[in-house]
Amino acid sequence: MFDRIREDVRSVFARDPAARGRLEILLAYPGLHAIWFHRLSHWLWNHRLRLLARLLSNLARWLTGIEIHPGACIGRRFFIDHGMGVVIGETAEIGDDCTLYHGVTLGGTSWRHGKRHPTLGNNVVVGAGAKVLGPIQVGDGARVGSNAVVLKDVPEGATVVGIPGRVVSRAPAEPAPDHARLAERLGFDAYGVARDMPDPVAHAVNCMLDHISVLDAKVQTLTASVRALGGEVDERGLPPLDGCQIDSSPEGEASPVEGVKN
Repeated sequence: MFDRIREDVRSVFARDPAARGRLEILLAYPGLHAIWFHRLSHWLWNHRLRLLARLLSNLARWLTGIEIHPGACIGRRFFIDHGMGVVIGETAEIGDDCTLYHGVTLGGTSWRHGKRHPTLGNNVVVGAGAKVLGPIQVGDGARVGSNAVVLKDVPEGATVVGIPGRVVSRAPAEPAPDHARLAERLGFDAYGVARDMPDPVAHAVNCMLDHISVLDAKVQTLTASVRALGGEVDERGLPPLDGCQIDSSPEGEASPVEGVKN
């Protein structure tokens, strides 16, 4: 039990930059509290103590604002960020390393008994306010955009947005090693954004990184050719990019993105 709790705490550190300490996570993260309540109520549900299981899940809902039916099956390292308004139905299944934000519903579209709620694979991220409805499959590594309404299966690694949900990108290829190193040196990391998502700023920066990477390789080749022909080349190196910080805001003003993530 304590190993699972430590695993849960580590998963919060890995996915929430606002987390500052283990005690804070243990005491002030209702998403974790809801998961711990669910594990106990799920055990009671599976041992036919269903009224007690429902009472316990109702208590958890009252304390955390998160409703998880005791019958739902949830994998390891599941993280509910913020959490208020999350609803997970009875026959929902969630894989390992999944993340849900506030206002998410994993609901049904039928009153019939049997499987009527979605199944999420591993490493799935569901954005704030999204509704994933019906006995559909969401593949490993998929992302569901904020406020999307998903009614059909989602392929592995795909990104779904809109009402009704539509696939806007498939699993992107891994970036070239030189491109990834350049992005890291510049300090560019589009949080939660795939390379081909419809984010114009991230797309523009990625295009610039690609251009700089190719241009850098061509300059190196040209320099080597000039030296081989006996020409002189400026020996000064380029200014280092490591630790480069870009701050266009006036001194003393906060960046416009500060405070978005608490």
